[in-house]
Amino acid sequence: IRAQSVAVLGAPFSRGQKRGGVEHGPKVIRDAGLIDRLSGLDYSIHDFGDLNFHYIEKDEPYMDVKFPRTVGAANKMVSGAVSRAVGAGHTLVMLGGDHSLAIGSVAGHAQQCPDLCLIWVDAHADINTPMSSPSGNLHGQPVAFMLKELQDKMPDIPGFSWTKPFLTSRDLVYIGLRDIDPGEHHILKDLGIQYFTMRDVDRLGIQRVMEVALDHLLSRKQRPIHLSFDVDAFDPSLAPATGTPVNGGLTYREGIYITEEIHNTGLLSVMDLVEVNPTLGANPEAVQATALLAVDVIASSLGQTREGARASIDQNPSVKDDTEQLCL
Repeated sequence: IRAQSVAVLGAPFSRGQKRGGVEHGPKVIRDAGLIDRLSGLDYSIHDFGDLNFHYIEKDEPYMDVKFPRTVGAANKMVSGAVSRAVGAGHTLVMLGGDHSLAIGSVAGHAQQCPDLCLIWVDAHADINTPMSSPSGNLHGQPVAFMLKELQDKMPDIPGFSWTKPFLTSRDLVYIGLRDIDPGEHHILKDLGIQYFTMRDVDRLGIQRVMEVALDHLLSRKQRPIHLSFDVDAFDPSLAPATGTPVNGGLTYREGIYITEEIHNTGLLSVMDLVEVNPTLGANPEAVQATALLAVDVIASSLGQTREGARASIDQNPSVKDDTEQLCL
């Protein structure tokens, strides 16, 4: 699957939750040097710029769900853009924006690759239904829109008539969970979804977690991977500029190991990097640290290694060559 070209798509959108600022995520991630970093990995890079979202007037809540029409329309646009990019043969990186955007991102990916599997790296399970959601914010509900098994639990929400569930609970793995709502816990157990909390990461180690996760998704057949990475999966000491931080998150090394292992499958097809909110860092350094971390995660997913570049030819001239030059 590994495409030689990478497309970058910005999705400056914040209505899946209540805090402003997350719509500036794509800009700060780009400003932290994303495109240069990816160009150094020998891809041709296509930066498609940012989608231009429209906020719908009088977007009344529906069953406590906030901004349903605006979020629905934004995701329809994301879905089309992702589908076109994947159809054109690119590996796609979507920069959020809040995590409600994954509804469109994964749906668009599934249009091109119906057999995809989903790796969700996040402090939160984001699998509330409109009925179980404590907040009504759609960034806590995207996975519920995707799963066929939850179809009977999902009301017809205005703005979402364009999408139908396309994943089964077997096609999904979570890593990094540490703040699961009661309704979500019931769904995870009821559907037998494979998930790894931070306690599991502590107990098993990240190497075993990735081994089991990838085996669960790929043992029957190799298929395209969608990686949806919420920066709040990391410990807040590393990624402070995000809307719903939870203590006790992934270390830098654990997060990078996850992405290295996904890259090593050769199956990554689309990734989302979401929930970087530059207005929430305590100071500019905190924002910069979060944005640089996002760049590291994306670059690692696309093959940046921790041992540095591997030289294809001997870069070290022998002493003899040098002395000959000196004699000239």
